[in-house]
Amino acid sequence: MWWSSIPNPYCILIFNLFVIASLPIAGRFNEAISPNNEEITSVPPLPRNDEKRIMKTQFIIKEAKTTDTSYAQEIVDEISASAQIRGTGIAKRTPEYIQSKIKEGKAIIATTRKGEWAGFCYIEVWSHGQFVANSGLIVSQKFRGEGLAKRIKEATFNLSGKKFPNAKIFGLTTGAAVLKINSELGYKPVVYSELTQDEEFWSGCQSCVNFDILTAKKRQNCICTAMLYNPAWEKNQKPKRTQWKGRELDKDLKLFERWLKFKKTVLLKREEKKNKRNGK
Repeated sequence: MWWSSIPNPYCILIFNLFVIASLPIAGRFNEAISPNNEEITSVPPLPRNDEKRIMKTQFIIKEAKTTDTSYAQEIVDEISASAQIRGTGIAKRTPEYIQSKIKEGKAIIATTRKGEWAGFCYIEVWSHGQFVANSGLIVSQKFRGEGLAKRIKEATFNLSGKKFPNAKIFGLTTGAAVLKINSELGYKPVVYSELTQDEEFWSGCQSCVNFDILTAKKRQNCICTAMLYNPAWEKNQKPKRTQWKGRELDKDLKLFERWLKFKKTVLLKREEKKNKRNGK
């Protein structure tokens, strides 16, 4: 196929042909957590195209506390089940790991007023604080479609900025919805070499079903799309390769879906051909 000739390190940049912008954001870290760190009090209103989907359930979105460690097993089970449904790989998390993030004050959790778990996301710190990742974003299946994922992600993004104001925030994901949310927050798609090179981070990918592809590509590409937010960009220090001209990504979810399908097809077919040559 024509795409087989594309150099691996630059495959991700084809994304620019499909999506060449991000929504403007007015200020990076707006106050979003109340003084007692319990509830999001100033999350911006939903975009106009989401106004019809008014939340049917009242949620408490807060910085997770030690008492929330009881939700760890439910969170891990939901992350695993979601990955299986999508048919994509994901680094495995244990209840103990989720509990550690909660105890460190590096997690956002959403519950109903009745105390039922609804969603979760946590912060990881890499390269001695130079990079942070907002990982493990998950919403309970029964509460999906109410805009909760975006609110949790934004709360985690804000918390990251308060705790690590100079760190670059990055993510690896196979989910079109997460790509869309990240873009609305100001993330840009980048090549893998712009992410943390912390060995401990990459070792976490070993439990993913696509780890062989990552290894074969020498950590330059994989099924996941890499996205990065650099706080220096708000100081007019954007690199030339990320100065893209306007296009509203909130209207272009299908572009993300097309990109992910394209990338998965290319990489998996290459891996299949390689295995045939090796007699696997």
